[in-house]
Order: sequence, then C-alpha cells, then structure tokens
Amino acid sequence: MQAIARPLARAAPKHVRYAGSLSVWSAVPAGPPDPILGVTEAFKADKDPRKINLGVGAYRDENGKPYVLNAVKKAEELLALQNPDKEYLPITGLPEFTQAAAKLAYGADSAPLNSNTVAVTQSISGTGALRIGGAFLGRFYPHSKTIYLPTPSWGNHTPVFRDSGLEVKQYRYFDKKTVGLDFEGLKDDLKNMPEKSIVLLHACAHNPTGVDPTPEQWKEISDIVKEKQLFPFFDMAYQGFASGSTSHDAFAVRHFVAEGHQVALSQSFAKNMGLYGERVGAFSLVTADPEERARVDSQLKIVIRPMYSNPPLHGARIAATILRNEELYGLWESEVKHMAGRIIDMRHRLHDNLVNLNTPGDWKHITRQIGMFSFTGLTQPQTKALADKAHIYMTADGRISMAGLNGNNIDYFSESVSKAVKGDL
Repeated sequence: MQAIARPLARAAPKHVRYAGSLSVWSAVPAGPPDPILGVTEAFKADKDPRKINLGVGAYRDENGKPYVLNAVKKAEELLALQNPDKEYLPITGLPEFTQAAAKLAYGADSAPLNSNTVAVTQSISGTGALRIGGAFLGRFYPHSKTIYLPTPSWGNHTPVFRDSGLEVKQYRYFDKKTVGLDFEGLKDDLKNMPEKSIVLLHACAHNPTGVDPTPEQWKEISDIVKEKQLFPFFDMAYQGFASGSTSHDAFAVRHFVAEGHQVALSQSFAKNMGLYGERVGAFSLVTADPEERARVDSQLKIVIRPMYSNPPLHGARIAATILRNEELYGLWESEVKHMAGRIIDMRHRLHDNLVNLNTPGDWKHITRQIGMFSFTGLTQPQTKALADKAHIYMTADGRISMAGLNGNNIDYFSESVSKAVKGDL
C-alpha cells in the first residue's frame, strides 16, 4: 500500500504566532510627562513670532541663541593640533581634569587638597556626580540612609537619591510670602534632624528659586551642621555662573572645609563652560588621610564600574585644557563673568520695568535672587494666561530661566507679566 505523502507543517512567522497574545510589556504604565519638556514642546508648536521660552535650563546669548564659549573653541583648536587618541579613560576619569576641577572647587590653598586627602572622580556631569555620591553614601555612610533636601529642590534630586537607595526627606528653605529664604525655618529643621543625617546643600544659585544664603548665614548653617554632626553634601552646578566669580560662588564649600567638615561635593561644567552635551562633572569626598583617600578611591571605582565603566573623554579634555592653561583660564573667567553679568542685568531691567508699570506687589526678590533661575511669585493661573494669551512659556510654579530674557524680549515680557498680575491679559 502506497503511503500518502503529507505536506510538512511550516512554522508560522513570529509576527503571526504572537499576534493574538499580549506583549510582555503590556502592563507597563505611561510615565508622567516631564514638566520642562512639556514647556518646550508647547513653545515649539506655537507659531507666534513673539513667543518666549523661559523653561530651558541653558544659557542663551543676547539674541536668544545657544552660546559656545570662545575659551571652549580655542581649547578644541589646541586639542586638534595634538591629534589625540580616543582610548578609554580610567574608571575615575582624566587625572588632569579631576585635579584641576578639585582645585577650582576647594581652592589652591585648600589644606585637604594639598595634603592629598580629597578623593575625586570624573562623572557624567552633575547628575552623574550626584548618582555616584548617593550610591557611595548608601553603601558606606554608616550613620544614616536618609538625605534631607531643601524645599523646593532641583526636580531630579529626589529620583537620583531614591534610585541610589536613600530615603529622601525635606527641610524648609523657600518662603513663599517673601519670595526669599526661610532662614529661621531652615535652621530649625537642621536642629531637629536626627544627628549624623545627610543634608544636601546647594552651594550657589539655588535651583529652582535663585535664593542663596548670605556668607554670614552660611557660617551659621555650618555651625549647626557641626553641632548636629550632620553630613554635608554640596551640589555645585553653577560655580562662577552665579555671581561671575568662581571664588565667591565657592564660599560655602570652602568655609565648610576650613571648619573641618568632611564634605561630599558634586560639580558640573555644563553651565559655567557651556559643555551641556559633553557631560563633564566631578564627584569628590574629603577624607582623613592619604591612606583613607586611597581606600575611598578604590570603592568609588567599584561603584562606578558597573554603572558606565568610565566617563566621556572629549569634554574632560576641553575643561582640563581651559583650567590648566593660564591664557584660556583668564578668557574663560571673563566669559563666565559676562554671562553672569548679562543675567544680572536682565534681573534689574525686569525689576525696573515691573515697578515702572505699577505692577502690584513687591518685586525686589527678582534682584535679590541669583543665578540662572528665578521664582517670580507668579501664580499658576497667571502662568497659564501668559502661555495662552501672550505666548510666554514657563513652568506652572512661576519659575523662569533668566537666560531666556534679552534686550529683544524683556519689555514685551515685562508688559505681559504686569497685565497678568493686574488681571488685564
């Protein structure tokens, strides 16, 4: 009997086989939109020629354009002449950069720096420095796994430290009534923290409020931190960019170190060198002696290795070239001073305009605040009206990037704000 040949079964294509089944990612919920990204998207979609974007956290020149520093351009020219390789950096980065970054932050006369007791590593900008610091403290700080942040603080601080394994709590900082520093509330909260807690401090140009303690207030804060044996973790993302002086902006860090605090420090070169996309930063810790520094350094490498192996090369070379070349350093300082000065000028123009327009309220906080950002005191309905009717975009809490203002739009912005506050927009 002859066997009947049967056609071989053919496997269905994958897209057919799984067409009726649920994706393995079907239960992943949509995340909330980023508030800054939403501002930028709304701005881009707006076709009105008067539109202003005050949400972006990056410097813009007098014409509202991105600005590449001349010091950066010249540093890149020097680097190109050297025909450098593209080899991997060590885990803790480019030594020429980390040494220069630490000197910039702590000062050339820093005792810990000159006694080789500062452990420092290159990081993926300031965010990476905070993440390294959070992971290191979570693993090795023996007294607490809680970090206290000012209210408000940079939006990314909370997720960075939570993802590092730390519990996040808050202390009072901003006074909505005065649109200034709640210094008494700040001191009271520091005094009532559990001893040896970790406290995050914005070294200068507090983000998002632009409100900084005075040098005398920093001294009081240092005394309380010492009395309560708190661990100070400084975030310094704006050195030089806030006041125009790198020394002035480093006052808090240098004072704490001089007073004997073993600080942790995050540095970013995004704002003060305009190296936003190059991701240049540093994280450092003050240790007791060179032997302890070596042990801390070895553990920093172990924290970093599984995160990203080693940091980017090009931006670190640019920053190191500027910081180690006397001529370029001088040029960079002058450019940082110019950027800071332009923002300070915009603060004064905005204040004067609002006063001259008889805008209800006290607007002195605009000039008292410092750095890229300002908490204007505008309400959510007012910011919505400015977006809907005047094509001016900012975060709903009234925070603006002063760098988005210039001679071409400051008067229109001032007039629109005045109308919004008066209810006439």
